[in-house]
Amino acid sequence: MHGTEDTGRGGSGRPGARGSSGPGRSPAHEDHGPVRYGPPAPDSGLPVLPELAAVLAAASARTRPEPPGGGAALREAARGYWDRRGLRGAAGGIAAAPGAQPLLLALIGAHGGDVLMPRPCPAAWMPQARLLGRPAYHVPTPAECGGIPDPYALLETVRRVRAEGGRPKLLLLSVVDDPTATVAPPELVREACEAAVGEGLHIISDETWRDTVHRPRDTVLLSPAEMCPDDVTVIDDLSGVLVPAAWPVAVARFPDTARAAVRHARTLDILTALGAQVAGPVAHAAAHALGEPDSVRDRVRRAAALQAEVAAAAHRAVLGSGALARPPQAGRHLYADLGPLRSRLADLGVTDSMELEEYLTDRLGAPAPGGHRFGDELGALRVRLGTGPLLGATPQQQTESLAAAKPLELAHVAQALEGFTAVFRALR
Repeated sequence: MHGTEDTGRGGSGRPGARGSSGPGRSPAHEDHGPVRYGPPAPDSGLPVLPELAAVLAAASARTRPEPPGGGAALREAARGYWDRRGLRGAAGGIAAAPGAQPLLLALIGAHGGDVLMPRPCPAAWMPQARLLGRPAYHVPTPAECGGIPDPYALLETVRRVRAEGGRPKLLLLSVVDDPTATVAPPELVREACEAAVGEGLHIISDETWRDTVHRPRDTVLLSPAEMCPDDVTVIDDLSGVLVPAAWPVAVARFPDTARAAVRHARTLDILTALGAQVAGPVAHAAAHALGEPDSVRDRVRRAAALQAEVAAAAHRAVLGSGALARPPQAGRHLYADLGPLRSRLADLGVTDSMELEEYLTDRLGAPAPGGHRFGDELGALRVRLGTGPLLGATPQQQTESLAAAKPLELAHVAQALEGFTAVFRALR
């Protein structure tokens, strides 16, 4: 799915692209468009959990933000959350920020050297490196999944960057991936991490979507921090998964080493300089969610099961048009390649992913960001399609979808899916 070269608007071939001559030394700010716009994370399509709304309201009288990096209660709650997932550590090795973007900016700033990341990757990653003036390089992903670099392509990219005077030091990856909605198989995670650590790279593992796996009993999820505990920092954007997207909060877990302690301190320095402090009421609600009471755990489980049903139906509709897409395994979206429909789309005036984004956003009535937002080639006809809008247009409909044993049989879901299918049927 990721084999064509950069073409069209967007300029020169980007470092690490399949079909390109090599990583090159192009500054990161030349790789992508402006920072001022980026697609939001896929919306859950669900109302706020009443219990969390009550917790936030109870803390609304708090007038002071959390200290940089988060207060003791929030950090302890994050420690417990990761401890239940086999990633044990101390609350002192946790840092929190008002959203994933400032947290990632601080983490990249705390490390020296160049940054590597898979292609495609979350839309927020490249802008953080660009803002810091760091050279950043895309590495192709394996055929089986997105989110992690192909191990051999990673080694080749590191070799070329060093040969041209670069200093590759940091690898960003996500075993449960946005945009591709795939979960990386453990053996590929192991190979990629061993290759990275062997070359002296520190790994930042974005595990934001780990609790949205559609079929957790059938999916083996391996965190890089389980394999390489001294060489992996884990980040988790709670907004939109454990808490609503409108409540910005993200947390990072550092390794238990002396070197990581220095990077933790640098990260707090940068968050302090940015004034990136979590709002007090939001921190209180986030700590409650991280504690995973039964209501939160049930909501997360039900939401994942609902998204699995709707995403599978959307996937069938996309394949029925002749387009390609990996089966979605997590999250609230799928990543489609409309390359097989290029001739038909050209007749409609759609020749690249920017035009595809405009075309599908208009017809679907919901954001459909093109692959160029995620580091894919502009000439490739790829797009991320959200499934949240298929769950209902009102909180009542969304709640009904969440409670239904057979959500696809609900009238409002069936109607939304029919409209979605019709858009792709017209492209045959």
